Amino acid sequence: MNIGIYIYENAEVLDFSGPFEVFSTAKRLHAKDWDIFLIAETSAPVTARGGFQVLPHYSFNDHPHIDVLIVVGGIHTEEMNKAEVLAWIKHVDTTATHVVSVCTGVFLLAKAQLFTQLFVTTHWEDIPILIETFPNLNVIDNKRWVCDGKYVTSGGISAGIDMSLYLVSKLHSLVLAEQVAHQMEYHWQQCP
Repeated sequence: MNIGIYIYENAEVLDFSGPFEVFSTAKRLHAKDWDIFLIAETSAPVTARGGFQVLPHYSFNDHPHIDVLIVVGGIHTEEMNKAEVLAWIKHVDTTATHVVSVCTGVFLLAKAQLFTQLFVTTHWEDIPILIETFPNLNVIDNKRWVCDGKYVTSGGISAGIDMSLYLVSKLHSLVLAEQVAHQMEYHWQQCP
């Protein structure tokens, strides 16, 4: 199974590194056939929040098939105006079994028109603007993550880690998700 995490300039560091750690730990402990990688629009280094530089594994043009797409949050406004980014997200959605977002990554999924009238969430600070920008969504403001079909959206940072552990429990087993949380010395909030 291929788990691709989309990163971009000014992405929130723990929004992508948290899920990356969860899935790569799951791979190391038991899910040997999982491949976890970072994808950016190009193969150039990406400067995330705080000046954190990251080298993506793949670009839009050379990545393998994606089973699980994770779109992270950060300063996403510029990404929402890039037709090629939205088209790529929409294209990956057609074959991915799960499409998920951390924090404000939900804005990119909504702007790519992947869903309307679905139940979603985001970081508490961004809920009012999500409701205003996409009034057809059913925005939930009291859950760490929300599932609606193949889409899973989460609040920010640590909620993205909790959601990733939830995905490990669904894609593999609850036992593995608990082992991953223990290995990471992370107190997993299993209820959304």
